[in-house]
Amino acid sequence: MAMAHGTAVSEHEGHPATEHLAPVAEHERHGRHGDHGGGRGGHGGHVGMFRRRFWLSLVLTVPVVATSHMVMDWLGYELDFAGREWVGPVLGSFLYLWGGWPFLAGGVQEARARRPGMMLLIAMAITVAYAASMATSLGWFDLDFWWELAALITIMLLGHWQEMKALGQGGERVVGDGLDALAPGDVVLVRPGGRVPADGEVVDGTAELDESMITGESRPVGRSAGDRVVAGTIATDSAIRVRVDAVGEATALAGIQRLVAQAQRSRSRAQVLADRAAALLFYVATVAGAVTFATWLAVGSADDAVVRLVTVLVISCPHALGLATPLVTSLSSVLAARHGILIKDRLALEASRTVDAVLFDKTGTLTLGRHTVVGVAGAAGLDKGAVLRLAGAVESDSGHPLARAIVAAAAQRGPVPSATAFRSITGRGVEAEVDGARYAVGGPALLRERSLDEPAELAEWAGGWRERGAAVLHLVRLDGTEARIVGALALEDEVRPEAREAVAALRAAGRRVVMITGDARPVAEAVAADLGVDEVFAEVLPEDKDAAVAELQSRGLKVAMVGDGVNDAPALARADVGIAIGAGTDVAIESAGIILASSDPRAVVAIVALSKAAYRKSLQNLAWAAGYNVVAIPVAAGALVWAGVTLPPAIAAVLMSASTIVVALNAQLLRRVDLRPGGRAGRLGEGH
Repeated sequence: MAMAHGTAVSEHEGHPATEHLAPVAEHERHGRHGDHGGGRGGHGGHVGMFRRRFWLSLVLTVPVVATSHMVMDWLGYELDFAGREWVGPVLGSFLYLWGGWPFLAGGVQEARARRPGMMLLIAMAITVAYAASMATSLGWFDLDFWWELAALITIMLLGHWQEMKALGQGGERVVGDGLDALAPGDVVLVRPGGRVPADGEVVDGTAELDESMITGESRPVGRSAGDRVVAGTIATDSAIRVRVDAVGEATALAGIQRLVAQAQRSRSRAQVLADRAAALLFYVATVAGAVTFATWLAVGSADDAVVRLVTVLVISCPHALGLATPLVTSLSSVLAARHGILIKDRLALEASRTVDAVLFDKTGTLTLGRHTVVGVAGAAGLDKGAVLRLAGAVESDSGHPLARAIVAAAAQRGPVPSATAFRSITGRGVEAEVDGARYAVGGPALLRERSLDEPAELAEWAGGWRERGAAVLHLVRLDGTEARIVGALALEDEVRPEAREAVAALRAAGRRVVMITGDARPVAEAVAADLGVDEVFAEVLPEDKDAAVAELQSRGLKVAMVGDGVNDAPALARADVGIAIGAGTDVAIESAGIILASSDPRAVVAIVALSKAAYRKSLQNLAWAAGYNVVAIPVAAGALVWAGVTLPPAIAAVLMSASTIVVALNAQLLRRVDLRPGGRAGRLGEGH
């Protein structure tokens, strides 16, 4: 990397020290990306272990197969050298004890835990094969089975290597760790194109930041002094200095990692079903193997009985069942996280496909939580542009949220003139001198103090805005002791542009959209009419929001609650699905099962789409895995011998691995689900 993107700047008694490039450069070059490449723990360690054992086993299997009498007869060649008869027993024993060790150890663990499954079946199969092979070498059977055992173990290792690799790719971390060299209080220089190394606050500079890895939104977001930034985001155009306040495990990214890992560990209903099916399959395979052995011992020979027993145990190994749901779980969790959707509870994602009603908190969810100028009217000869320009000048030195909205609206129309002699009138408004005249901006208290009545040309206009709950402020010209109203401005909490699209998509999919707010009913109904929601709960106290959820549930509706995760906590907890929105820097919300890193309500549409797709993939995989065993076990037992169809153990292992590959490939198709805002996920279709 040509230049370190973050530069630590330590500060001592207010004097910046020399900038040190090394710590951040080290982070950029050697950042940790999780364990899936073969690191300690997780699937990565298993990937490396199975890979190493597979390749060595494959090398040792070649001479075992090459010296087999059966293989030599098939291929028409002959190998004869001193000690040839020991190649199978020596290498086969090593393969059984070393190559088969993961299965033997796993089988013992399953037996001790009384949770029989895939590993115990494999352990039984290779143990029976090893015992039969050794018995043959001792002259007790007439089988050429060492090559079958070697091929069986090697194929099993290959299948497990690919399974662990698939799970590892599905569960790859979507974020990196914080920069260990930094500490809270340090100031970091993030250059253009550089990555923010830790959570903190911008102390100098302005830049457009790519926050897509956190929020899933590709559009850069402006950040300047006083704004918070999150580790992993990228400064696209300018340099900024950030004062670090969280590093390592305390960062938002680390919290996101924990949520993704928690989701991948959590057990869904489909996973519980798969686990039960795998356990049931063990007993079915054991009984089928015993019946097969007894039957062939009675009607055939001991050799046939051993071969058929091993084949049944091998082909019935629940690889596909074991992989069917975990891989879908892993892929869906990571896919969601890449789009700013953090799945904390798998059951919440699973239930999302069945919700009947989506209850949105209004402020900060469907609206931006800040006012904007929605109407301007002039009087006494002033036009709208002049009213906005003068009001913006008067309010330019005020820090009130309404004042900032007016100044922003005025700046969008052109240059805002400077004001002098600014004075704040507590509880009534502000006043200042602009272009040689004195003006005041305020609400009803200002008019009462000055004994002013709205002129007729403004009264009807202002009344209409007040009926829908807007805040109406007046521009007053002050001439000595005289005062007159020369304009008015209406301000409302701005509706998110994305909210209309989200509501429309949910309604088109047959979901009922409900809005809840503590605002007055006129305000709530105005926003509801604008968005097209189906039902409104207005003037609701925060502690009573969960009662609204209960009321919807009492109608037989499954409810998803979407709120900010703070005062909506009781409602989020009571809902069938709790979704905390706009929580990119606060991922430890205990009351929600799903957390959105951005504040885009369209993500709710994506959640429903992902829930449906993941559930569909899980069912497809389970159906395939179950159907495969229904057909494969009887064939392995010899049910089609009369038709000349038999399965050697090695071929059974190939078919079993092929079944696993089919499940893995089908799960990978989940990546095709488009979760981008406004993407194909927005077209949910009808029904559940």
